[in-house]
Amino acid sequence: MSTRTWESLTIPAAGTYNLDVAHTRIGFVVKHMMVSKVRGHFDSFNGSVTIAENPLESTAELAIQTDSISTGMPDRDGHLRSDDFLSTEKFPQITFKSTRVVGHSGDEFTVVGDLTIRDVTKQVELTVEYGGAGTNPWGQAVWGFSISTEFDREEFGLTWNQALEAGGVLVGKKVKIEIEGEANPAA
Repeated sequence: MSTRTWESLTIPAAGTYNLDVAHTRIGFVVKHMMVSKVRGHFDSFNGSVTIAENPLESTAELAIQTDSISTGMPDRDGHLRSDDFLSTEKFPQITFKSTRVVGHSGDEFTVVGDLTIRDVTKQVELTVEYGGAGTNPWGQAVWGFSISTEFDREEFGLTWNQALEAGGVLVGKKVKIEIEGEANPAA
């Protein structure tokens, strides 16, 4: 892999890199009944990162197929696909497109971009941890990353909930996104 040194980091050469779907997981966490957390992920997505000569001018985009949501419980997954939540037939994708890199410290970057869920677009801030670059045993270039953010699902029209007899609600308002992944040079 062609790499270069930038501010004491060994980073990939400028160019476009596609997410390696076999080595990337797009997960989420939401409070349940105000006492525990439900975790899930999306199985189908694609995305790319274009690393600029000046890494702070890099861009990224991601498209997630909403009907690929999985929490390990078919009934819950069906409810999440329904009009109460993602309405996957009307809104088949969740998309993210970066607008700017607003800063960095060491291997951690702050990226701002537009997140669209159910045709509602809001600006979100991602914390991106650069994991390093290398070559896998089959000679393919690879670099890794961890991404996290949190947002209020109600701002995207995901307002379904149910009051609990003891107080509070069934589903938390905050959604935490956790992405672990790798990218490879675009063909």
